[in-house]
Amino acid sequence: MDKILFVHGLASSGAYKLSDTLRILLKGVTVIAPDVPIDPDEALALLGEICSRERPELVVGLSWGGFLTQQIRGVRKALINPDFAISRMLQGMVGEVKYLSPRKDGALSFTVTPKLCRRYQEMETLQFDGIDAAERERTLGFFAREDELVHCQPLFEEHYPGRSIAYPGGHLPTFPEMKKSVLPALLAFCHE
Repeated sequence: MDKILFVHGLASSGAYKLSDTLRILLKGVTVIAPDVPIDPDEALALLGEICSRERPELVVGLSWGGFLTQQIRGVRKALINPDFAISRMLQGMVGEVKYLSPRKDGALSFTVTPKLCRRYQEMETLQFDGIDAAERERTLGFFAREDELVHCQPLFEEHYPGRSIAYPGGHLPTFPEMKKSVLPALLAFCHE
C-alpha cells in the first residue's frame, strides 16, 4: 500500500491526530488528509476529485468522515465509528460551531443552518444506494464497543453483512487502540 486518504470527523480537519497516527503506524505510506468542507455535496465532490487524481489504495473515514466515505463507490474503504445519522447531531448544533483542530485555510468556525441539516437528512435517505456485492467486499467497518456518541453497527451490518469488526475503546480511537485492534485487521483487509 502506497497511499491512503483519511477523512476526518465533524468539526475537525486533516490535522486531526488520527492522520498522524496513521502516518506513524503505516510507515512509508502517504496519508492524504484534506480539510473537508461541511457542505456534504462539496465534501463528496472534493473526495471524489482526490480519489480520481490520487488513486489511494484505501480511504479511511472517521465518524462524519465515515458517513461521507461510505458513499464513495468503487474504492476500498474502512469506516471507523461512522455516523450514518449525522443530521441528528447537526440539529443540536445550529449556529456557529468552532473547529476542534486547526485548518489550513485558518477558519476557526463553521455555521450549521436548518437548510444544511435538511440536506444531510436528504443524503441519509440515499446513502446506501448503489451497494452491490463488489462494494460490500471493498468496505469494512470498525465499531468501538464503548462508543459514547454513535451506535451505527446494526445499520452497517444491515447493508454490509459480516463486514464489521468490534474493538475495545471509545468513539475517537487512541493510538494504542489503533495499533492493537484496528491496524492488524486494516492491513489484512488491504491484502485481501
